[in-house]
Amino acid sequence: MTKSSASEGEVSPSRLIDARIRELGDWRGETLARLRALIREADPEVVEAVKWRKPSNPAGVPVWEHGGILCTGETYKDKVKLTFARGAGLEDSAGLFNASLDGGTRRAIDIREGEEVDAEALKGLVRAAVAANVAG
Repeated sequence: MTKSSASEGEVSPSRLIDARIRELGDWRGETLARLRALIREADPEVVEAVKWRKPSNPAGVPVWEHGGILCTGETYKDKVKLTFARGAGLEDSAGLFNASLDGGTRRAIDIREGEEVDAEALKGLVRAAVAANVAG
């Protein structure tokens, strides 16, 4: 079971992410759900959160944490973006990172309709992100 960071009386972040996936109702929701499942497989101790909720984005941004932020999952009209907070420091031998490549710290994977992500390579990135966060 994935842990969730919710205060008493609040809807759990996991349920908010479930609702976001249902609300999308298209390939982006399916993609976000698939990425989420891979993150959970890679790190059974992952904690789900929803951050940066505001009037222009009431659903907020799904976030996966373990010793700090591992990655965020944002959805846009033409892509799902999985951004690793400390991605620039992670070994990406499979070449999954294809966005935010000029950033000093973050790296992202943009997934467009019909594209697949190498599941084992993604799980490896998640495990590397956990290790980096835990190491400090």
